[in-house]
Amino acid sequence: MLSFRVVFLLCLWLCVIGSNQLVLAQLSIEITKIPIGTPQNTKIYLAGSFNKWKSDDERFIFQKNPDGKTYVIHLPDSLRKFEYKITRGSWDMTEGNFNGKARENRIFDMTQNGKIVSIIIESWEDFFHYTFMLKTLPKSTPHEAVLYVAGNFNDWNPGYPAHRLIKQKDGSYRLTIYSTLDKIEYKYTRGTWGSVEGRANGKALPNRVLNRKNPEHHILYDEIASWEDLSYKLSVYDLLLLFSAFQGILLIVALITIQDNNQKANQLLILLICVTTLALLSRVSTDYREVFQTFPKLILLPELVLFLYAPIFYFYIQNLLTIQHDFPRKWLHFIPFFLILVLYMPYFFMDKQRFIDKIVDRDMSGVFAAVGAFALLVNGYYWFICRQVIDTYKKQYSHTHSFEQNLQYLNTVIFIKGLCLGVWVFTCLGVIGGKILEINTLALVERSTDSIWLVFSVIPYFMGYFAMQQPEIFRLPQQVAFFNPADPLKTTITDDDIPRNLSENLMNQPVSIPQNELPIEHLEQDENVQMLKEKIDNFMKTQKPYINPKLTLNDMADSLQMNAYILSKIINEGFDKNFFDFINSYRIEEFKRLLELPKYQNYTLLSVAFEVGFNSKTAFNRSFKKLTNVTPSDYFQGIRGKNLVK
Repeated sequence: MLSFRVVFLLCLWLCVIGSNQLVLAQLSIEITKIPIGTPQNTKIYLAGSFNKWKSDDERFIFQKNPDGKTYVIHLPDSLRKFEYKITRGSWDMTEGNFNGKARENRIFDMTQNGKIVSIIIESWEDFFHYTFMLKTLPKSTPHEAVLYVAGNFNDWNPGYPAHRLIKQKDGSYRLTIYSTLDKIEYKYTRGTWGSVEGRANGKALPNRVLNRKNPEHHILYDEIASWEDLSYKLSVYDLLLLFSAFQGILLIVALITIQDNNQKANQLLILLICVTTLALLSRVSTDYREVFQTFPKLILLPELVLFLYAPIFYFYIQNLLTIQHDFPRKWLHFIPFFLILVLYMPYFFMDKQRFIDKIVDRDMSGVFAAVGAFALLVNGYYWFICRQVIDTYKKQYSHTHSFEQNLQYLNTVIFIKGLCLGVWVFTCLGVIGGKILEINTLALVERSTDSIWLVFSVIPYFMGYFAMQQPEIFRLPQQVAFFNPADPLKTTITDDDIPRNLSENLMNQPVSIPQNELPIEHLEQDENVQMLKEKIDNFMKTQKPYINPKLTLNDMADSLQMNAYILSKIINEGFDKNFFDFINSYRIEEFKRLLELPKYQNYTLLSVAFEVGFNSKTAFNRSFKKLTNVTPSDYFQGIRGKNLVK
């Protein structure tokens, strides 16, 4: 029994000795560290001069040691000197240096290295390393906070242990990661998405973006402006938008109480302000984490409003100016809105968390860009036709009224909208230029978008001011029929002579010729036209109807017992003026006459202008300059000079 145990131990000792001699007779290359981010269960190969540099030679695969962290390969000791590299199966995935570039071949020399070599793989050629540096943190950062980097390189894990920033002796934080991605998106967290970094105002921060092709992105010196969960302050920008929104609510209440003859226009104005207020509130609220996490799809609402605002504002102007529109085709103006609504429908029915992920990962940036470009075209078109409507109205108005309508409110709104469109166009050009030049334009887009909404928010504030201070602006008087002075005189009046671009009430007004008026066919004779001119001129000089600041073509036609259509033709073709300039020419002559009288020597120029029928300083100055080629003050100085000479 004893001899059997001796024989067994002797055999075991011989096996151990033989095994050690076999290992000692081999070369060993051990990898003690591989780059973070190396795919799990990936095969690591040894390629060198001994196997004709084959990158995926199955005979030379590293084996993972039991510790799971190191790799080793054994080679015959006949290979005393050779060159080699480590690969992951192809030359596109060979080892590299820290910046991801190719490194020189490694050299094994038994006379210098011995039979066991330990190496570290700094990186892979298809990897790129990024070093994150944080020098300062928000004052609200807890003292014991642990910081992480979460991004598309670690499946957006907010607390991934391998991507924890290491605090340095100088108080800064540092982390180096490796990735094969061409574009890195990331954010800093304190371990959870509830404690992610935010903007200076505490709002959600868009993903930070790095481009592998940009050499400046090798080392990143970032600053964290705030933490979303530790910052709740409202910015001045938010306060302005909220103020405009609440101003809009007050304006809605005020407009409901206004009773006038243009209820349809006021109803559209209320709808317009409701839409604007809703957009402003959703714009502000979705910038806050709690609201966005609870109602993330509110972020789509401002985009939809862009396609509602323009046509509603267009209809408002038409009704405000009592211009007839084609109601059966009214719904066609909302086709762009319904198209975008259909486009957004899948997102409205999408799972909430999935939708949030798409927004955070900026997967919808292309959709928002396309919708924004389309919205620019739609709003630009409606801005153009709204301006045309106002300009046409002002031109036609001069043929029937002797005073200027107060349209400064509309002109100011059109100017503000034009300013928004200008910034909008600049933003689009910046984005296109950034794509071409491969420049990150995210900051430009954010600032421009904020500027557009800030300017846009001024509109309800402006409308609120006029609604409260000058409510008559919202109820322009009912208009009379407009006549086109360019048409030649006709021998008969037909249905075509009645204007059809105004309200139905005005269009249905009859055009009748009093009994004491000349037949229209006789107007073709020069003597009849001259006779009517003399009649009108005598009426103007003796009766002075122009003193009435609200004189209209219909008022004057009734006084002359003359058809308004004929009166307009005589003024336009006989006196070569429109009704506005015709009446103001008599006012200016009367103004000149009064300035010569001692009674008016102490009057201001504007007071005298009001005496002769002008209703505003602007209308007086503009008409005087147009008809005399001098300003009122220059004319007055000329009179004083003549009087001094005398």
